[in-house]
Amino acid sequence: MENKNPTSFAFGKRNYRIMLVGLLVMAIGFIIMTLDTEPYGYGFLGLTLGPIVLVIGFLIQFFAILAKPHKTVK
Repeated sequence: MENKNPTSFAFGKRNYRIMLVGLLVMAIGFIIMTLDTEPYGYGFLGLTLGPIVLVIGFLIQFFAILAKPHKTVK
């Protein structure tokens, strides 16, 4: 029986970097929504720009999960 590197992670370095970028984009989307000066967030930032940036962040996360990790040569 061959032991296949029990300490390997589910994703590669590239995947984790893309996930980090997605998290940062999502955080920026939430910050944009809080910057809205209209009452109850009904302005452009709270209803349009912030949610669009959040969706982009979620799409980046989705891509990071589905992207194949690079094979490392030993």
